[in-house]
Amino acid sequence: MDRKKFLKRGLLGGLAAVFAAKWYNAQADNTETTEKNLSTDRGVEGVFAPTNRHMVGNGFKVMNFYPGGKGFEDRMSPFFLLDFNAEVNFPPSDISQGVGVHPHRGIETVTFAYKGSIEHHDSKGNHGIIGPGDIQWMTAGGGVLHKEYHEQTFNRSGGAFEMIQLWINLPKKHKMTPAKYQSIVHQDKPRIELKDNAGDVYVVAGEYKGTQGIASTFSPIHMYDIHLNEGGVADFEVPAHFNSGMLLVDGQVEVNGQSVPENHYVQLINEPGDIVIKANRKSTLLFLSGEPLNEPYVSYGPFVMNTEEEIRQAINDYNAGKFGFLAD
Repeated sequence: MDRKKFLKRGLLGGLAAVFAAKWYNAQADNTETTEKNLSTDRGVEGVFAPTNRHMVGNGFKVMNFYPGGKGFEDRMSPFFLLDFNAEVNFPPSDISQGVGVHPHRGIETVTFAYKGSIEHHDSKGNHGIIGPGDIQWMTAGGGVLHKEYHEQTFNRSGGAFEMIQLWINLPKKHKMTPAKYQSIVHQDKPRIELKDNAGDVYVVAGEYKGTQGIASTFSPIHMYDIHLNEGGVADFEVPAHFNSGMLLVDGQVEVNGQSVPENHYVQLINEPGDIVIKANRKSTLLFLSGEPLNEPYVSYGPFVMNTEEEIRQAINDYNAGKFGFLAD
């Protein structure tokens, strides 16, 4: 073979090798992109243990998830406070156990009963008793006095007690809305039976795959009471920009592949993707997702407003008796 043919063949061979390498790398990139596209799960930002265990009044032994110093009151707007009374046995008592009369303005307080029974009174004349599966949803709005305590029969008999208290921040335009009360009975919550005997999703607020929730809200919120059997799976999506998280009340689950121990809180990344919850044993969860308010806020005790001046006004109005009257 003469030198020219050898050089030509060598040049063509080298070019072929270069193109082959480029083609291989392109295919590898395409494969990687395809794998990324196939992985559509929403990311898990973190799994958090409860902090700051303390008594609220003499009837609620709570663990706090937020505010709690983690910044979740910003990260989970419009949800502002999440206190969890994990299961505890209260002995029989003839003394009322709970939280006495106190005010609220600028928020909604939502109490979930899992075990035990709670009674509610407020200065607008509302009264309710909730047991396992029930919810009391109080809109404080422009101002209300209320008290929550163990229902009398339960208080005298004692037993297992497990509750969640959630505060939802009201948008600025609704801060001074008239106070109201929603009593949500478990049997009235819209229920979705999951396939393959996986469990049930009860839609408290917002919607779940087209099923509308029972509660009325002042900003876009999705709230699900999820009960999974061992091996059961729930999967769904919520808007990518909604702040989303969940509390594992009882059981043990995996959320998008991340192991979650009992009584822990899961914070999700704000990004598109499926949320897949798999129960390793029978489990109960509260899922929360809401559109951020993106408004300034100032909190002081039971008041959450937009400015310090509004906080001062709330204190003055409370001291002046403008929140009404409620007997201890």
